[in-house]
Amino acid sequence: MCSILGFASQNVIKDYEKLLLGSKLLRHRGPDDSGEWLSGDGCVGFAHNRLSIIDISANGHQPMSSANGDLKIIFNGEIYNYIELSKTLSNKGYKFHSKTDTEVILAAYMEWGEECTTFLNGMFAFAIYDSIKKILFISRDRAGEKPIYYQFSNGILRFASELKALIDDKSLERKINNESLDCFLSMGFIPGDRCILDGFNKLPAAHSLVFNQVNSSISIKKYWELPVNQKNNHSELALTEELDELLDNSVRLQLLADVPVGILLSGGVDSSLITAMASRHTNQLKTFNVRFPGYGKFDETAHARKISKHFGTEHIELEALPVDVDLLIKLARQFDEPIVDSSMIPMFMVSELVQKHCKVVLGGDGGDELFGGYEHYSRLLWMNKYLKFIPLFFRQSAALISDRTLPIGMKGKNWIESLRYDLNSEVPLIASYFDPANRKKLMQGSFPEWPLVAEDILSFRMPQNPELLQRATRMDFNNYLVEDILVKVDRASMLNSLEIRAPFLDRNLIEFAFKKVPSHLKATSKNKKILLKNLTQRVLPSDFDSNRKQGFSIPINDWLKKGKFRDFFYNILLDPQTIFDRKTVEKLFKYQDMGFNNGERLFALLMFELWRREYKISF
Repeated sequence: MCSILGFASQNVIKDYEKLLLGSKLLRHRGPDDSGEWLSGDGCVGFAHNRLSIIDISANGHQPMSSANGDLKIIFNGEIYNYIELSKTLSNKGYKFHSKTDTEVILAAYMEWGEECTTFLNGMFAFAIYDSIKKILFISRDRAGEKPIYYQFSNGILRFASELKALIDDKSLERKINNESLDCFLSMGFIPGDRCILDGFNKLPAAHSLVFNQVNSSISIKKYWELPVNQKNNHSELALTEELDELLDNSVRLQLLADVPVGILLSGGVDSSLITAMASRHTNQLKTFNVRFPGYGKFDETAHARKISKHFGTEHIELEALPVDVDLLIKLARQFDEPIVDSSMIPMFMVSELVQKHCKVVLGGDGGDELFGGYEHYSRLLWMNKYLKFIPLFFRQSAALISDRTLPIGMKGKNWIESLRYDLNSEVPLIASYFDPANRKKLMQGSFPEWPLVAEDILSFRMPQNPELLQRATRMDFNNYLVEDILVKVDRASMLNSLEIRAPFLDRNLIEFAFKKVPSHLKATSKNKKILLKNLTQRVLPSDFDSNRKQGFSIPINDWLKKGKFRDFFYNILLDPQTIFDRKTVEKLFKYQDMGFNNGERLFALLMFELWRREYKISF
C-alpha cells in the first residue's frame, strides 16, 4: 500500500517542488521508500511513498517507467490477478524486469490503453503519464477501496491519495462547500465526486480521469457498474457451491504477499468464513482479535477463540489501551474529509496493535452489502410487507408529526420518519443524523440561508430497481460502503502503515452477489445473510452462532455521560468559535442526558470542528 501525488499542466511549472511537498504528509501510507519524478518538459510531476508488499526489492521503486521510457506510473493498491495478467501479457511479447503488479499495470496500459482497468481485479488508485499521447490517465478501483482527490484550476491538475496533501499548498483556498456539509450532517459522509472543500473533488469509484495536456482539459468516465440482477433457475445448493469457490479463490489470491499476512478475526460470519478459506491454503495462519477492557458487551474474544481453535491458527489476542481524547484530535487530522463513524476509534486501535505483528491483514468488509447483512434490510422488508396497505398519505402524515414533535435522538424516530418514503421506488436513509429542520437550526447562526440539498442529492443517487432489497443493497454499496466503511478502514490502517484487504470485494464476488443471488437468499423480514449462512454450515463448526451480529463499535453514549470525554466534547462544541448554533448543540447535550442517543451526532459535530480548526478552514 502506498501514497500517490502529482500534477500535470500544459505549461511548465517553475516551482514544481511546492506542488510535491504534500507527499511528506503521506509518509504514513508508505514508510519503506519514496521517490519523485519530473517530466523533461517540466509540465508533469509525480511523488510516491511505498509500503513494500509485493517484490519488496528495489525493483519495485516508484515512480516506475515502462521499458521504452514512454510511460511513467505511480500506484497505490494491490492487483490480485497480476500473476495471471503477466502470463497473458508475456504471451503477447511483453517482458517484465520485476515481480511487481505495478509493472503489470504499465504493460496492461500499453496493450489495452484506457480499457486496461477492465482487466484489473484489485484495489487501486494509479496515475500513468503517457508522454507520446500527452495525457495523464488516473483510475480508481470498482468498490472505491483506494482514495483519490483532485483539484483542477488555472490549467493545472493536482491529485493525491489524501486531501491533506493537496491543501498543504497555501495558494489553494480552503473553504467549506455548503452543499457537501449539508450531506455530511444528513448522511454522515459526502457522496460521489463531491468534496467538503470548494474547488476540490473525489474521483468516484469505478471511474477514470483523463487530463489532455494538449488542450488542458479533463474528462471523466465510468468504466464499470454493478450488473443487473438476472432471474435464473440456479438452485440454492448450486449458488452456495459457487460462493464457496469464489470466496476461496479470492482469499487465495489475497494471501499472496512477500510479507506476513494475517486475518482480523472477530468470530462473526464474515471473518470466520475468510479464516476457513485461508486455512485451506496455508497451515501457518495468524489470526488477530482485539479486546477492549471494561466494555464486556463489545468483547468478542470467546467467539474468535472458537474459530481459531477449529482451524488451528496461530491466534494472537491483543488488548487495547484506554482511549484518550488526544486520539480524537489525531483522527480528525487523519480523516481530512470528516465522516460520522465513531468506530474509527477501535479501527485505529486495532490497526495500531496488529501492525506490530503483521504488515497485511484480511478483513470482512463488504459482506453485509453484498449478501444482505444489515439489520435495516430485514426491517425495511417487514415495513414493506405489513405497512404497504396503509395509504402513503397517512404514513407521510405520521412522519411529519414525528419530525415536528419527537426529540432528536429518541429511539425509533428515524424509523417513523422513514414512513414518508414510497418503498416501491425509494429507500429511506435510516442512519440519518440531522433532519432538514435540525440542520437548519444547527447552521442558522453562521448561515441564515442554509441550502437543504442532501435529500435531493441522495434521491438522485437512488438505484432504479423494482426490488426493495436490490435498491437497498446497491444504495449501500455505492454510498455507505465506499464513503464510510472503506474510508474508515483506509485512513485508520494507513495511519499505522498497515494494509487491510477485503476478499468480499473481489470483482467476481461482487458481480456474483448482485447478478446471480436472488433477494430471498440475501435477506427476508426475519433473516439475514441467508446464502452466507448456508456456507457457514458447510465450513464452520456445527455450534457456530451465525445469527450473532456485533459490529465494530464503542460505547460513545456512555462516554458522554460524564468525565473527560463529556468535558472535551462540551468545551469544543460550545466554544464561541464553533460554526454550529449554541442553543441547538446545548439541546443535543440535554437530550443525551435524558437518555436519548445523540452520541454519534455529537461525535459528528466534534470531529468536524476539530478538523476545521486543524486545517484552518474558512466558511
